[in-house]
Amino acid sequence: MSAFKEGDPTTLNRLYGRSQGKPLRAAQQELVDKLLPQIAVPAEGPVTSERLFGFERPLHFEIGFGAGEHLAYRADLLPDHGFIGAEPFLNGVAQALTHIRDGGLANVRIQHGDALEALARVPDGGLTMLYLLHPDPWPKNKHAKRRMMNDGPVRMIADKLKPGGEFRFGTDHPVYLRHALMVMRRFTDEFEWLVDGRESWENRPSGWCETRYEHKARNTYGHEVWYFRFRRK
Repeated sequence: MSAFKEGDPTTLNRLYGRSQGKPLRAAQQELVDKLLPQIAVPAEGPVTSERLFGFERPLHFEIGFGAGEHLAYRADLLPDHGFIGAEPFLNGVAQALTHIRDGGLANVRIQHGDALEALARVPDGGLTMLYLLHPDPWPKNKHAKRRMMNDGPVRMIADKLKPGGEFRFGTDHPVYLRHALMVMRRFTDEFEWLVDGRESWENRPSGWCETRYEHKARNTYGHEVWYFRFRRK
C-alpha cells in the first residue's frame, strides 16, 4: 500500500509491504515476461480510456487487486468497460494475468506497483467506479498513516470519480472499519453513502463477487465482512 507525506495530500511517499513472495512457477513467469508488458499501464503520461484501449469507454480502477479474481469477474461482466488493476505484489499480478489470459479479457490493464501513482495520472472525473477491497489494515496506531483509507487518498479518489461514480470499499478488519468510517465522515460533501439499514453493509451487493481472501476470512477465521458503497456527489 502507499502512504502520503504528512501535510501534503498530493505527494506520494513510498510503497509499503512485500513486493514478492514465493518464486513464480515457470508458466507464471512467462506471463509476467510476455503478457504483462502488453497490458501494462504506461509508466508516464495521462491514464485515460482512449490511451489504454483506443477509444472512450467507462473506466474502472481497483486498488490492490490481490489475486485478481474480482478484477477479472468485473471485466468479464462488463466487456464494454475498461478496467485498471493496481497491485505491488508480483505473485498477485501473476495470478491476475492467469485470469486475464484464461478469460480472454482484452479490457484490462495492469499497474504493477503503486496504485496512487497511476491514479494520480487519471484525469479528474475520469473514473466510473473505484474499488478498494480488503486493503492492508496496518492495525498498529503508529502505522495508521499507511492505510489507504486516509484523507489524502480519499481526496484523490473523490477527485478522480465522475459525478454519480461509485466507490466500493470492503473489509473484514474491525479496527480498519472504524477508521475508514471516521475518514468517510469527513467527506460527506463529496460522497453519499448508499445505505438502507444493516443489510446494506452486511450482505455482498449484486455484482460484487467473493474472492478467495474473503472466503478464507469468513470461513476459516470466522471474521465478519462489511461492504460499503459511496456515490460521488
